[in-house]
Amino acid sequence: MTERAGADSLLLRAALASYAAGVTLVMIGDGRDDIGTTVSAFCPLSMDPPLVMVALIADSYPAEVLGRPDGPAGFAITLLAAPQRVLAGRFAAAGRPGARLLLDDVPRLRGGHSGALIPAGGLAALDCATANLIPAGDHVMVIGHVLDVPYAAESADPLIRFRGRYPPLSQ
Repeated sequence: MTERAGADSLLLRAALASYAAGVTLVMIGDGRDDIGTTVSAFCPLSMDPPLVMVALIADSYPAEVLGRPDGPAGFAITLLAAPQRVLAGRFAAAGRPGARLLLDDVPRLRGGHSGALIPAGGLAALDCATANLIPAGDHVMVIGHVLDVPYAAESADPLIRFRGRYPPLSQ
């Protein structure tokens, strides 16, 4: 009997796409430019201390910037609301321009600790200090220490990703 090196990649991709996940924007201000990316791998980790985790593609520009020894000390996470589907698509597109251009028509603020852009209108925004970067296969788990919550909406439907799409929460 031989051991399999891992699950069949097509079947695994289909299985993992069956997991509905909230959609976030991770924003980084590095002094030269503003960087942002759409991320659905987000997880609250701890209330004491307040920690969250996002997973970035290991060879992506946002992961590179956060991993620099002289890089930014933090980042912001916006938990997107259902009406922000277009915004999620902008930050998921390959070859996209800088975050300031992508948010040109969107009300926004800057994180007081991270200096990162934070679009308004989401479910909530978290301003984080980078606590740890952990390599994990083809991703990097970024642990953030939540220093501030610039806003939290009283009510709104979340933007979710399911099977490669952003379906409505209820039909």
